Amino acid sequence: MRILLPPSEGKTAPSEGEPLDVSELAFPGLTKTRERLLDVLSRLTFPRALKYLDVGPGLLDEAQRNLTLRDAPAAPAHEIYTGVLYEHLGLGSLPGENVLIASALFGFLRPSDRIPAYRLSMGSTLPRIASLPALWRDPLRRAIPDEGLIVDMRSSSYTAAWKPKQATLVGVRAFVDGKTVSHMVKATRGDVARLLLSSPSTPETPEDVASLVRANGQSVELSGSGRSWSVDINL
Repeated sequence: MRILLPPSEGKTAPSEGEPLDVSELAFPGLTKTRERLLDVLSRLTFPRALKYLDVGPGLLDEAQRNLTLRDAPAAPAHEIYTGVLYEHLGLGSLPGENVLIASALFGFLRPSDRIPAYRLSMGSTLPRIASLPALWRDPLRRAIPDEGLIVDMRSSSYTAAWKPKQATLVGVRAFVDGKTVSHMVKATRGDVARLLLSSPSTPETPEDVASLVRANGQSVELSGSGRSWSVDINL
């Protein structure tokens, strides 16, 4: 089993530490695309850069970090990403070898990969790069193993960059009174990821995933067939 996590928009910038070394990140086949994006971000001028990054003036300080990403202190990805899902997951206290974190800047990361805090979402449109999902599609297809059971917690913009075709894919959704509530979905996905990573037995099928969540006291419906499934949790 592998778990695919989204990044978080909010990030905690480390105050000290060695800078980014792109050559040490997982999946060396992604290095060329990573380097290209780092170069593009380092050349963005402000305040025009805010339009490219699709953020408001209130996030100017975060966006300006992009200018010095190669020299800024780096830390393990599980310490950089914050937000509701990561608060509920508590990834730093769990084994991370079965976890991949999606990133508009780095493609996919291991939780232990050391990165700086940055500002870039998969929906951004950069100079000479009209679509980040399209830019990443071929490099990710070549680099990321497409096999086994994959529990996918990513949002639609990140699934557009890489969607497995051979693996058995399980999505996780959450509903409150039949409606999707973004905050609750993120919290629930963090709880489910923690449950799966903490389990003494590794899930091997969609039924295993649903059973573990159900055994944790949740109301669960499993739907799908073949290689595409969804675990729906009613809160």
